[in-house]
Amino acid sequence: MSARQVVVDGSNIATEGRSLPSLAQLEQAVGEYLKEFPDDELIVVVDATFGHRIDDSERRRFDDAVAHNEIVAPPAGAIGRGDAFLLRVADKVGATVLSNDSFQEFHGEYEWLFHNGRLVGGKPVPGVGWIFTPRTPVRGPRSRISVADARKRARTTKPDEARQRKRVEKAIAVATDEAVEPSGSGRRRRRRSRGGTPPAEALNDPLTFIQFVAAHKLGSSVTGEVESFSSHGAFVAADGARCYIPLSAMADPPPRAARDLLRRAETREFVVQALDAARRGIELALPGLARVAGEPTAETVEAEIHEAVAPPPKATKKKAAAKKTAAKKAVEEAPERAAKAGAKKAVKAEKAAKKPAAKKVAAKKVAASKKVAASKTRTKKAGEKVDVRKTPAKKTAAKKAAAKKA
Repeated sequence: MSARQVVVDGSNIATEGRSLPSLAQLEQAVGEYLKEFPDDELIVVVDATFGHRIDDSERRRFDDAVAHNEIVAPPAGAIGRGDAFLLRVADKVGATVLSNDSFQEFHGEYEWLFHNGRLVGGKPVPGVGWIFTPRTPVRGPRSRISVADARKRARTTKPDEARQRKRVEKAIAVATDEAVEPSGSGRRRRRRSRGGTPPAEALNDPLTFIQFVAAHKLGSSVTGEVESFSSHGAFVAADGARCYIPLSAMADPPPRAARDLLRRAETREFVVQALDAARRGIELALPGLARVAGEPTAETVEAEIHEAVAPPPKATKKKAAAKKTAAKKAVEEAPERAAKAGAKKAVKAEKAAKKPAAKKVAAKKVAASKKVAASKTRTKKAGEKVDVRKTPAKKTAAKKAAAKKA
């Protein structure tokens, strides 16, 4: 086993096999452990009542050990009989714990107790001495309660969005109410009415905005870096928040463009001039030009809205409209197309039905003509009368020649 830091549960080891703790037994266990593992560094921890429960003959020796930091005891009134204190020490230094206790009430807080090698037990064997062996904590009812409580705490400690939003609004209201006229007259400016410009998508998330408001009051200085320019000012990144400085807060009279006075990626000092609660925006000004107010200028509001809600390009709108029209047309024409397709199928079926009938009529006509020809041939062979009009020309000429001779 490699060298390591070990926190000894002195009260547990000193009470092993006994009803009351024994300093002599604890000293014996520590001595035998160091003989077996001489490279390990030991921290012996006992509970606050240990010195009152040991035998009177051991109390002076115990006080000397505490005075020389050989034994550590938690402050009086510590919860858990010193177990909580002991485990915090072990957790902080990543030490192994030498104890026969399972620390069930702490299983939800210190899961590393179940990791291999983080818990070692010790027991005196008569005639042999102390035997030390790795062990695993025993689970039980208190362990299950501890784990359930730890999971419940983990769920409740997650940030609640609605509660966080309320904190933001409250902090903004307080910061806005503190805005006064720069002339020092003490008159407070009126807060923005609810009927003003409707809020667009916020520039900063609630946590970033509230942290900025808490750290930088109106009129205070802040270091920022110029990120980008707009038509009426520039956007500045300051302390993790996205801020805006209008042209009117750069010079008197205002410059033609922010690029005339600022450079991109330039870092310089600014003054927090106003807060925009609706859009979680922050308005800045150059030193000496700040006019602390309860609301941002119209330039800042316009830039915030344009930055947060950028309109889609026209080409995209046309394409979307064309797709929508095509889809609508396809839906409208679907019944007509279906009717046409059905008509075509009906015509094809009708043609297919007529073709066999035509073939049959033609076949009948051919068969009839063949029968007529065959009957004429049979009549000639049988010596039946033949129509003179159909007698060949050669026979007529032979008859005329025979009549002349006679």
